[in-house]
Amino acid sequence: MFDSLAEKLQGTLAGVRQRGALTEEDIARAMREIRLALLEADVNFKVVKQFTATVKERCLGAEVQRQLNPGQQVVKIVNEELTKLMGGASAGLSFSPRPPTVILMAGLQGSGKTTATAKLAKHLRERNGSSVAVAACDVYRPAAVEQLVKVGAQAGATVYEQGTDKDPVDIAGWALDQAKRDGKDVLIVDTSGRLHVDEALMAELANIKKRVKPHAVLLVVDAMTGQDAVNVAEQFAAVAQFDGVVLSKLDGDARGGAALSVKAVTGKPIMYASTGEKLGDFEAFHPDRMAQRILGMGDVLSFIEKAEESVDDDEAKELERKLRKNQFTLEDFLDQLKRIRKMGPLTSLLGMIPGLAGHQLSKMQVDERELDRVEAIILSMTPHERARPELIKGSRRLRIARGSGTTVQQVNQLVKQFGEMRKMMKGLSSGKMPDLGQLMRQR
Repeated sequence: MFDSLAEKLQGTLAGVRQRGALTEEDIARAMREIRLALLEADVNFKVVKQFTATVKERCLGAEVQRQLNPGQQVVKIVNEELTKLMGGASAGLSFSPRPPTVILMAGLQGSGKTTATAKLAKHLRERNGSSVAVAACDVYRPAAVEQLVKVGAQAGATVYEQGTDKDPVDIAGWALDQAKRDGKDVLIVDTSGRLHVDEALMAELANIKKRVKPHAVLLVVDAMTGQDAVNVAEQFAAVAQFDGVVLSKLDGDARGGAALSVKAVTGKPIMYASTGEKLGDFEAFHPDRMAQRILGMGDVLSFIEKAEESVDDDEAKELERKLRKNQFTLEDFLDQLKRIRKMGPLTSLLGMIPGLAGHQLSKMQVDERELDRVEAIILSMTPHERARPELIKGSRRLRIARGSGTTVQQVNQLVKQFGEMRKMMKGLSSGKMPDLGQLMRQR
């Protein structure tokens, strides 16, 4: 996410940060590099011009000159201005005191609107405890209704659909009546997209809005299309009112042009971002946290929130007890692995940790298929074998390899590494530091 932009900005500011004093020429040089980095990231030209002018003016002002470390103050200014550029404070949905709260999803075909609808439903259900329904009003795209039925069910939402033969305006009105009857807290209406912003799309959107009177209209734009995404948002803003933006496919956006431009160009905040392919890879957009991640400062708050979602206090205490008594089993290891994977892609999690952001470790590509193999191997063991992996020898290893579709060597490696990990944990729980050099040599 924003890898190329983050690398360039962090490189530029690293040189500035280390300087004890800054001249006007130093600041001008840094602004040129920042301007180039933003333009290469496909950020809107007018936005880049205004951003660098504001940063330069603040850097040349008295607030930097008075500081003991001017370089660090420049980094602080860039962070603050990046946060402002993406919207400043986080913008959230307002819920109606008289349910259901109606959310209308709009966007072009191919923007990821239907998937974003299901992801938002799952997010509101799990984060807010809301009872959520979705309405299938995209009757033109082949298989759109079937797609929403499938992903909506996976998200734990009730799906209201009447096929593709009825008018989408009537379907939306019927779905609202159903949501009221069923006592739903939220109704999310998935509307039809087009290949471009046209009169027919806007007329239909206006009619659905008139029928269901949504409390919020969210525009879904594909972050990977960069400046094109911003242009689409600008065109929508010119002909139809929407309240906020959902950036889809943000995990595939190495540049960041859409995220850094859309608020400045349309005046509408980014509310949510889709950060992966799974339904759970969806989060509220926090401009301050995103700015920190781009500048290599990490994102501790998001990391903690993700951890809290997957860890129960009582279970955490039980895990601590097992670790102290050296009773940690492969069953426990599998459970923790699943919890970590629920938090999102491991490469994304590494980028949230201060000190690792921008480091080579944060760019490490973790092969999720390797984690799938680990799960398959453990699941092919009996409960007794998971509790006592030292029993896994000879024929047992062959049986586990066949059951998991792996090799005996891969089973051997997992059992050996788990044994080494238990030794290290035992040493830590007794206050002894393990010989890491020896552990590495055993691999």
